[in-house]
Amino acid sequence: MKPPFFSIQSVLDALQTVLHPNTGFIALHEPRFAGEEWTYVKECLNSGWVSSVGKFVDRFEEDVAAYTGVKRAVAVVNGTAALHVCLLLAGVKSGDEVLIPALTFIATANAVSYCGAVPHFADSDEATLGVDPHKLAEYLDMITEQRSDGCYNRHTGRRIAALVPMHTFGHPVDLDPLVDICQRFSITLIEDAAESLGSYYKGHHTGHWGLLSALSFNGNKTITTGGGGAILTNDEELGRLAKHITTTAKIPHRWEFNHDMVGYNYRMPNVNAALGCAQLEQLPGFLSAKRALAERYRHAFADVAGIRFFTEPTCSRSNYWLNTLLLDEDCVEQRDALLQSTNERGIMTRPAWNLMSRLSMFSSCPKMDLSVAESLERRLVNIPSSAALGIGHA
Repeated sequence: MKPPFFSIQSVLDALQTVLHPNTGFIALHEPRFAGEEWTYVKECLNSGWVSSVGKFVDRFEEDVAAYTGVKRAVAVVNGTAALHVCLLLAGVKSGDEVLIPALTFIATANAVSYCGAVPHFADSDEATLGVDPHKLAEYLDMITEQRSDGCYNRHTGRRIAALVPMHTFGHPVDLDPLVDICQRFSITLIEDAAESLGSYYKGHHTGHWGLLSALSFNGNKTITTGGGGAILTNDEELGRLAKHITTTAKIPHRWEFNHDMVGYNYRMPNVNAALGCAQLEQLPGFLSAKRALAERYRHAFADVAGIRFFTEPTCSRSNYWLNTLLLDEDCVEQRDALLQSTNERGIMTRPAWNLMSRLSMFSSCPKMDLSVAESLERRLVNIPSSAALGIGHA
């Protein structure tokens, strides 16, 4: 029987075995600029086209679509903007409910709120860290009814318009049963793929299962455009509309300013796209290095009592965006001491996000039993994950 504690020193030893820390601070996730970033950005600056129009925006959208395999990618200012537009184009309206994981970054819940809709929190599956499809199906059986215009929550009277699963830390959620749930209950699936560029589910890149999906290229993501995101879709008409609505819904004309709907100034600047083009060229190397780093962590923590290294779910290939340790439930009281010890030694670690259902602005929103998400919130610790840490071991 395992003792109800773990040795913090054993965790530090495992981390030091992998990271070989020196006097510098090891960040949780840093960008790596080792390709054509300077060349492309300088070309952009020399051209004078640094804002929302330019050849690098077009190229970046084409490159992202080609890499992920979707028909259309639309570059925007950040992942939250991408999610907001995904929800709008999926028909989410004020007063609707949108199912999202309680364990997610706040952008998922914020984007729902931007539409005037209400987040409805779903529990997690410890095997994926994402929405538990089987528990969700049982819950929806109990609380919903079908009407001519969709699925309704019998307790609130509101339409449940969409489900937005998030690929937590780059690990793909179990998508096929979620697709089945959405078809059965007449709910639209939108993937929050913000963290999963380079991740695959059953041989296909994430972003293919939702009507629309959202990526993020924030400075701490696997590749970065500084700030940025993208909308993915296999629906050509939705892709055209996504481009139109994110560029202020302006009707093309040489000089007139005509707009045919309420639009958003969510365009990605050309200078950011230039950075993204160079980063995307290096993505295979980044992914190889990050998987090598994850494998070294897996070996280092294999014999550490009271804690385990989280590995990619079955049928998936993860980008291992953020590497994750899970404490045993009877060791959770040591979590904060572990966080303090590692950070004091120059190794950045952090806990999971506070559950969305615990935040004051969302505390009254509907939710299912969240016992697994609550357990993960207590037990989860992220550890350094930059691609540079795996260079030389790939």
